[in-house]
Amino acid sequence: MTEVENQRWWSAPALRWTIVFIVAVIALIVAIWPRSNDPMPTATPTAEPSSGARVTDAPVADAELARARAQARLADCPNGGSPVGPTSTLAGVTVPCLATAASYDVGAGTAGKPMLINMWAVWCLPCRRELPVLQDYAKRAGDSITVLTVHAVDGSRSPFLILKFLTELGITLPTILDTKAQVAAALSAPKVFPSTILVRADGTVAKVLPQIFESTDAVAAAVETNLGVRT
Repeated sequence: MTEVENQRWWSAPALRWTIVFIVAVIALIVAIWPRSNDPMPTATPTAEPSSGARVTDAPVADAELARARAQARLADCPNGGSPVGPTSTLAGVTVPCLATAASYDVGAGTAGKPMLINMWAVWCLPCRRELPVLQDYAKRAGDSITVLTVHAVDGSRSPFLILKFLTELGITLPTILDTKAQVAAALSAPKVFPSTILVRADGTVAKVLPQIFESTDAVAAAVETNLGVRT
């Protein structure tokens, strides 16, 4: 390989972000790896790593972030237009919508329709496998159910990296950033990822599923069993 070819190879955007992602994942694995005589972790999905500032939280120029947002082409966060029910667990929960960076009222935006919420993170390797399944399921379900993904608090300060991750996977599902863990607290979400939470049209939680879905049929079966919606 010539010197010019070598420079082109290393400057490729996809390669740069793949390397950034791999480095971030390795750092997180090291952070949560058991020490001394601690038992080997066997649970799946992935446990939440310890919180704190990370190299991936470094600020990104507004123009570069705007380009990443345009390239991702994420669906806007839903707006059901129905009044929030008195028992809604998400009433008053406001977080950033990744597609627009605008503040988003989750309870108001999702009221009136059953919903599948998927809790995930860029450092969760099983999430990388499951997100395409959920995107296919959302296409299959159409308007019968809202599919909303929620990036966990750990890593949510890096919208640029999240956008690049979703662009690489071709995921365009509506996504919110749980920057203060408000969504997780409201839903009593487990600290494992991915986790799927099925919410009734009135905003109450029907089922919490800390598992990895491998097929759209499996997702549809869980939705029908717990929400009574056939998709």
